[in-house]
Amino acid sequence: MKQKLGSILLIDDDAATNFINAHLLKKIDCAEDITVKENGQEAIDYLKQACLEGKSTDLIFLDINMPRMNGWEFLEAYTNIEHPEGEQTVIVMLTTSPLLEDQLKANAIKVVAEFRNKPLNKEMLQGVLQRHFPSLACV
Repeated sequence: MKQKLGSILLIDDDAATNFINAHLLKKIDCAEDITVKENGQEAIDYLKQACLEGKSTDLIFLDINMPRMNGWEFLEAYTNIEHPEGEQTVIVMLTTSPLLEDQLKANAIKVVAEFRNKPLNKEMLQGVLQRHFPSLACV
């Protein structure tokens, strides 16, 4: 049984959302490392460097509407990164978007595992972990 995830990445331009989500993740204690990036470009730069170092990211929570590089642009760039062999990152879009077209678009993108509405809460997080990482001790 795996005790914790290695790394979770939060990508959102809202500082309060990042603070609350990081606090929840730390409280549940399900990851060794929690990294926060405020836009898609910062996240892509971080992931490229992590890949060069042979590090993987287990779970990404991704907002849609952000400056510099939005969630859709991030996903396009993400698919072009050389990932470590065997890496299977779970990407959950976490957004305030009420648009059905956003959900349908996300569902059509292979690397997106789930589309969820904010806010992230304990029940939603535990559901994501149970569905995608059922062997975790913190689930």
